[in-house]
Amino acid sequence: MKKVFLIIFLSPYIFIQAQHSKPDTITAYFTTEKITLDGRLTEQCWQKAPRIHNFTQRELNEGEPATEKTEIAIVYTTNVMYIGFWGYDSNPEKIIAQNMQRDFKWSTDDNFEIILSTFNDNRNGYLFVVNPNGARADVLISNEGMGFNKSWNGVWDVATTVTDKGWFAEIMIPFSTLKFKKKNDLTWGINFERNIRRKNEQVMWQGWYRIYEIEKISQAGTLTGLHNIKAKNKVELKPYISGGVEKLSGENPDGRFKMGGDANFDITPTLKLNLTFNTDFAQVESDRARINLTRFSLYYPEKRQFFLEAKDLFEMSIGHRNQIFYSRTIGIQDGEEIPIIAGSRVFGKQNRTSIGVMSIQTAAKDSVLTTNYSVARFRQDIGRQSNIGAIITSKILNGRRNIVYGTDFTYSTSKIFNDKNLIVYGAFSQSFTSDSVNNHNSAYSVYLSYPNDIVEFGAAITGNQMNYNPEMGFIRRHNNRMYYAELKFRPRPKFLPFFRNVVFKPFDVNYYVNDQTNTLESVFYEFRPFGFTTKSGEVAEINYQWSYDRLDEPFVLLDSVVIPEGIYKDSRGEIQFETFRGRRLSGEVFVNWGSFYTGKRTRFGLAGNMNLNKHWNLSLEWDKNFLNFGESKLVTDEIGGRVLYAYNPKLNASIFGQYNNEDEEILLNFRTNWIPKIGSDFYFVVNQLIDTSDGLKLAETTILAKLIWRFVL
Repeated sequence: MKKVFLIIFLSPYIFIQAQHSKPDTITAYFTTEKITLDGRLTEQCWQKAPRIHNFTQRELNEGEPATEKTEIAIVYTTNVMYIGFWGYDSNPEKIIAQNMQRDFKWSTDDNFEIILSTFNDNRNGYLFVVNPNGARADVLISNEGMGFNKSWNGVWDVATTVTDKGWFAEIMIPFSTLKFKKKNDLTWGINFERNIRRKNEQVMWQGWYRIYEIEKISQAGTLTGLHNIKAKNKVELKPYISGGVEKLSGENPDGRFKMGGDANFDITPTLKLNLTFNTDFAQVESDRARINLTRFSLYYPEKRQFFLEAKDLFEMSIGHRNQIFYSRTIGIQDGEEIPIIAGSRVFGKQNRTSIGVMSIQTAAKDSVLTTNYSVARFRQDIGRQSNIGAIITSKILNGRRNIVYGTDFTYSTSKIFNDKNLIVYGAFSQSFTSDSVNNHNSAYSVYLSYPNDIVEFGAAITGNQMNYNPEMGFIRRHNNRMYYAELKFRPRPKFLPFFRNVVFKPFDVNYYVNDQTNTLESVFYEFRPFGFTTKSGEVAEINYQWSYDRLDEPFVLLDSVVIPEGIYKDSRGEIQFETFRGRRLSGEVFVNWGSFYTGKRTRFGLAGNMNLNKHWNLSLEWDKNFLNFGESKLVTDEIGGRVLYAYNPKLNASIFGQYNNEDEEILLNFRTNWIPKIGSDFYFVVNQLIDTSDGLKLAETTILAKLIWRFVL
């Protein structure tokens, strides 16, 4: 009986320890041998380097050995790290590899993932992903995945081969791509993940418990053996030249020519100075035009490369998508580009302190005055996984100043209840505007998150006062307090053989009150009686939604529909179903129906994906609303489609088209990207706007070419 008691009492501890199978350290092997990046792994150094092969399933069968053999080795020279991957496969003809372009969507393909924590700080890291076609993607990870910047583009390369034994990869990462402490002997955090899509099998080297993703760097293993390594380049220059022509309807063509660039300097091995001049974003794909059927602002993600590196460092959340700093306030006004004259940034990490300082000056354009935008952010690591931080933003134009300052803290642990995750976050902010009233000008947010496999719970209180005015930030709705709570159960019943897990969500509630009057403004409640994910990758959910909305004044829903003031209580049903994206044909369907203010609304969403081969991928999305307001019956359509062709991992072209019947415009975007050498890019872009209000008429045509070339001094 005593032995049984001890087993029950110690089993959680034993299970935690089992997530770190031995060996949990990989030793890098130094070589002076020339390595040819061909994916064949035939050099002598690969035979001499120690390999690890102890991979364990995270999915589908947590804790069981991997069904396919996987081996990893690391070799390095003074300036470059090489990672060798041996992905043996008993049925290599069944390997799924649909994509070839850079920054591919790796959730559909067989892939190999590496995370490196060069500061070994249990928080931040570099994620590198490759697939059997040689496609590559990279992500900057902060706060163990809370920050996930997949638009970062590091300088690194990979070559792969596929044989009758499986697929193999040779990955080259220059040390200049990474930031790390200047020491003769280094110890880094490292982990590896392999996905075998046809089996929906995910195997990891360490930290394979389901509640931990690979981004949970505190659960990773250790990389040793790095001695006297050097980041080769101290100065990186990336000048660009672009030219083209723009033709507006009824006007003569107008030539466009621009030169500028960026310069990067390593202040220390861990701090970087970035200077930009005459910054240009001609190659950036257009935003998706959306019909807004709410009374709140729409959020658009940042796509401009200059603002994407270290993006997560500069962010500070004060509620649901509310941000003190939102980079799209710089250089964009009402969807139009405002030229950037110049700017500078310093960012990186010094010991346990992350630092980010940025200042940008934009030019005058039409009625918009030249403006200075500045932001400073720091974050201090505390303990094993927690931190505190502060931020200040400043917008100055023509003597007028808008200044916002704030502070935040994050408590994070993976040890609550022995082995579970818990995150507690809090933030407080105030704004000052030189020509406005500066009382009732605060915002705050406190939330608790318990993100685990079987039980997931979250709760938050956020608010922003009447005069809170972050002009460099994003606020979805003003002058309110929001109370939020959500609970999900995701059991994995073994008596249902086809299901990986089922989902029951008793509540998901957002409750808003007016901060000034304390009156109820709106409520959103969602109940999910049933949802599931199958072992083959299908996902479905059934939801019931109820909402309350109090309008103190009318708002324009569409040009022909005005919703009068009043109190509205709506009930809706919803069904969603998505097939596994790893198939050559996949898709999803969405339907939501019920009352909507003074009428009724039925919304349909359809999406489809077709993989012809590793070179060609096609996708289509269609969102349709049927609105019935008695005498007014309206239909909205939003359609988007993409054709992507990748000749090889360094040359691809795409056509993206979109249309919605409110703007009555078709926008076509053709974009070719060629990477002549890693770090340099050539773009050829054609944007065609077609007016559909009276037939089809070419409204605006833009043709641009842009070359960015990287020099290392």
